[in-house]
Amino acid sequence: MDAVLIAEAAVNGILLGGVLALLALGLNLIFGVVDIVWIAYVDLVMVGMYAVYWLVTAYGWPLPLAAVAAVALVAVLGLLVHLLIISPILASPPVNQLLATGGLLFFLQAFATFLWTTDHRSLRLALPVVEVFGMYLSFARLLAFTFAILGMLGLYFFLTRTYIGTAIRAVSQDREAIALMGADMRRVYLVTSAIGGGMAGLAGVLLIIQYSVHPHFGATFGPITFIIVVMGGLGNMFGAVVASLVMSEVISIGGILASTEMAYVVAFVIFIVSIFVRPEGILGRRE
Repeated sequence: MDAVLIAEAAVNGILLGGVLALLALGLNLIFGVVDIVWIAYVDLVMVGMYAVYWLVTAYGWPLPLAAVAAVALVAVLGLLVHLLIISPILASPPVNQLLATGGLLFFLQAFATFLWTTDHRSLRLALPVVEVFGMYLSFARLLAFTFAILGMLGLYFFLTRTYIGTAIRAVSQDREAIALMGADMRRVYLVTSAIGGGMAGLAGVLLIIQYSVHPHFGATFGPITFIIVVMGGLGNMFGAVVASLVMSEVISIGGILASTEMAYVVAFVIFIVSIFVRPEGILGRRE
């Protein structure tokens, strides 16, 4: 096997890992604060992808403006999900919460199919391929990775340098103590849901420049995103980033050495073994 080809696959794995990390961080943020796993989270990404696609192709918006609008739209959608679905069931058993967000998943898929059929739609951007040390890298992936890193840095500075960000981190560490100190939990939940939705929207923007969108797009990235979140440790931000890079490298390099299907099999095996060894996640805290 050509060493340059393997190196190219490794770099592509890192580039893919950046977007997967963005997805995992958004889902982890919501779980760590609200304590509910949004089964339909990646389907919010699909909504963001459709928003960019139609604004650019049907209405002629410039891509940067369409991207900002899509992020804002999905952030508002995240707010609505919390207000209409999550908030009424916060005190319900976990199975009811999973069923409610799972129902949202099927609703979004069915509604998107009703509106736009199951056709695959893509922007067909004329982006170049960059040659670096004999490796051919997609400029779209490089662009997506760059903005994914900027998005993660923006989240980090928001959580560490703002008052509401500090409150969000405090709630994720000890929600009972923060509630007793008089923190406005409803406000924290709303802001968290909006940020999580905004990150899903940003991921949608970064994915639509690389992939085609269709109503069942969530089935493509949904399972691997949940694997990354669990493998890294539920609520553990840094663990999600590490798990994203591990899984993306396995998929990318495995696809070159064997096949994409076998690479996913290996990724699932690694996930299962890691759960047996460290059920709390590779960087999760032991109880």
